Amino acid sequence: MAQCLKNIYYQWVTMSTIKELVKNHTAEKALFQQRFWVISGIMALFILTLIARLIFLQIIEHKRYTTLSNANQFTLLPIAPPRGLIYDRHGVLLAINNPIFNLTLTPNKVKNISATIVDLQTVLTITNDDLAYFYKQLKQNGRFNPLILKAKLSADDMAHFYVNQYRFNGVRIDAELVRYYPLGDSFVSALGYVGRINVEELKKVDPQNYLGSNYIGKLGIEKFYEKELHGTVGYQQVETDANGQIVRVLQRKAPISGHDLHLSLDSTLQLAAANALAGERGAVVAIDPKTGRILALVSAPGYDPNPFVFGISTNEYTQLRNSPDHPLYNRAIRGQYPFASTIKPFSAVAALYYNAVTPDWAVFDNGFYTLPNGSHTYRCWRWKRGGHGRVSMSRAITVSCDTYFYQVASILGITRLGNVLKLFGYGEKTGLDVGEELSGLVPTPEWKLKTKGQPWYLGDTIVAGIGQGYLLTTPLQMAHSLAGIAMRGQLYKPAIVDYQTLANGDKMMMQSVALAPIQLSPDNWNLVIDAMHNVIASGEGTARYSFGVTPYSVAAKTGTGQVFSTFGKEIDNKGKPKHLQDNSSFIAFAPVDNPKIALAVVIENGIHAAPAIARQIMDAFFNEAENAIPPTPAP
Repeated sequence: MAQCLKNIYYQWVTMSTIKELVKNHTAEKALFQQRFWVISGIMALFILTLIARLIFLQIIEHKRYTTLSNANQFTLLPIAPPRGLIYDRHGVLLAINNPIFNLTLTPNKVKNISATIVDLQTVLTITNDDLAYFYKQLKQNGRFNPLILKAKLSADDMAHFYVNQYRFNGVRIDAELVRYYPLGDSFVSALGYVGRINVEELKKVDPQNYLGSNYIGKLGIEKFYEKELHGTVGYQQVETDANGQIVRVLQRKAPISGHDLHLSLDSTLQLAAANALAGERGAVVAIDPKTGRILALVSAPGYDPNPFVFGISTNEYTQLRNSPDHPLYNRAIRGQYPFASTIKPFSAVAALYYNAVTPDWAVFDNGFYTLPNGSHTYRCWRWKRGGHGRVSMSRAITVSCDTYFYQVASILGITRLGNVLKLFGYGEKTGLDVGEELSGLVPTPEWKLKTKGQPWYLGDTIVAGIGQGYLLTTPLQMAHSLAGIAMRGQLYKPAIVDYQTLANGDKMMMQSVALAPIQLSPDNWNLVIDAMHNVIASGEGTARYSFGVTPYSVAAKTGTGQVFSTFGKEIDNKGKPKHLQDNSSFIAFAPVDNPKIALAVVIENGIHAAPAIARQIMDAFFNEAENAIPPTPAP
């Protein structure tokens, strides 16, 4: 009962209060105005904020958002610069740029890459190698650049794609210039080749300058002069449609083409050397003694560099790599061979340089040499015939008497012999602007102790005097050092580029670099050179018949390098399998009194092949006018 009365009381109070408020017009009006101004203030604040934002976007950030808006319609595409061309000394093109057409896919324009590729394979043949290269590019370049899906499209490929192009958003055909080597394997040892750029190579160059570039120099001149040959990238702003297809070009900044290289190589001589080496394993290097410029540089067998430009197939590369002839090995600058008897003129110069013997000093050669108080016999190559009899320095060079130079080496010692060999550039890289060369070896007692764990013996010095033992040289070093004898002690740093033509047409000449001359009296130089001339001209010269009589004067030296020891057994080359037969070496320069060419030839397992091959090359050089390749018209 009490609770009921309490509820009635609360209801009465509430109703009374409401009646009082409703009837109080003044209080009602004040409450309304209070609420109006609060709401008006909030609305004014929102309007001011909106106006401030519009001012910020339309005035302060106008340029930024205009650029972002344009990016939705316009694309900035890099333009790869034309790679510099490479010519020989007579203007014959050795490396050119051919136009090709590639199928490209821009990943950010394609919703489903895998499905698109499967669909494209119903129109074009896309191989596993194509796909591997595409996905490799995708990892390297991201999703915003057009990536090559299939290179070097044929006319039929392009026709099939254009008919179906409407089906493939983000896929188009792009043109580009790619390297081509018209003379193929004959020049690969000097030129090298370009190939598709990889991640590690991109880290070593300016990545911005390689936007749009798919290729980079891998070997040889192409790699050594990559910076000069590549050029500077250009750009073009294009308008694209919703499918990523280019509608029009709005702006264009032209790329700057790379420098053209003009080499000292003589293509006629290079081809003659390559032809002379056909069927052999070996190398030829020819040099101009007066400048140090390379006239020919050939390694045999060679290989065609053109498949490497696009990416050689696995099967083709495996065949080259596993070939017993090792065509991928550049013997001209990396082949390290025993000096053999080609060292004898240099041993003679060393003896005269240190006054270890006089020019008239002579020995009696009965076919062998035995050290005093020693039991080991060192045989001369004529030991079965009783030796050469009395031999002076001049005749020792002409007839290649081992016995004489055993004794010269014993008197000189390995240190003094090595010192003079180093003056001629042996035992270190020549610095030829091709790169990748090896240094050969001029051994020392310290070297032997460190590498072999053995002391140096007098016997090591004895055999070094005839170019055997630990001594090693490259064909490039042989030609370079021979040029030093031809010029009577004056050597020049070997070089293969004569000059560069810049993008504006200016020529940048590459000057010859003279090295420190080797000091020897004119009479002593004449003695050594006359003895080498008699190697060809004298009836007992070792190349009298293998090289033959020539209308031009020649100074030369033969060499036969063992690759297999018979341990004193009477086994000649006829009793050995081909791969164990002796190497044949030959060095020559001509004419004797006005040298224009210095030549080194090394034939692996060729026994006596080098002089005859050298003769073919020399004849081609002196008959150049008859065999010259006409210069290539400028592209």
